[in-house]
Amino acid sequence: MYLIIGLGNPESDYSNTRHNMGFDTINKISNECNIEVNKKKFNGLYGKGIINNEKVILVKPQTFMNLSGDCIREFVDFYKIDINKTIIIHDDIDLEPGVVKIRKKGGPGTHNGMKSVVKNLNTTEFPRVRVGIGMPEHKGDLINYVLGHIVDEDKEILDKATTVAKDAVLEILKSGIDNAMNKINV
Repeated sequence: MYLIIGLGNPESDYSNTRHNMGFDTINKISNECNIEVNKKKFNGLYGKGIINNEKVILVKPQTFMNLSGDCIREFVDFYKIDINKTIIIHDDIDLEPGVVKIRKKGGPGTHNGMKSVVKNLNTTEFPRVRVGIGMPEHKGDLINYVLGHIVDEDKEILDKATTVAKDAVLEILKSGIDNAMNKINV
């Protein structure tokens, strides 16, 4: 069984923000694979289904970004999910807007949601799909950049990126992470 988590903030107020690339990707997986993400458990919204003959749980933590790990830890423990089958999808300022990269493991960087995940899982040995959002023009404006509404000229680029991120997750489930990395990380 795979646990596929998109990081973000509760959607009513944050739906059109760079920090919600993980949620946007989960929404696309949900739509394409007909898995409703509408049940509530462990401070998260989730849905169960099968993708490419793999049982999956799609999760959108509702704890706000900085506490995402709290929700994820409970899902991992309750369902006894192997850490290698726990896939985190998140925005990444260190990648150019629209670039998507899969990593098998790694540190959280400056991402507070990922810091929470690493702290709660007590490891960096889990796969992740990173959706590039780029860096703001002025680094001091980072909070407004990731939480502010996406301007129209960036919207199309980021929409395409979350489609690639969705495809990346589906490819991991279909052919494994190494093959998915070879296909997506070009």
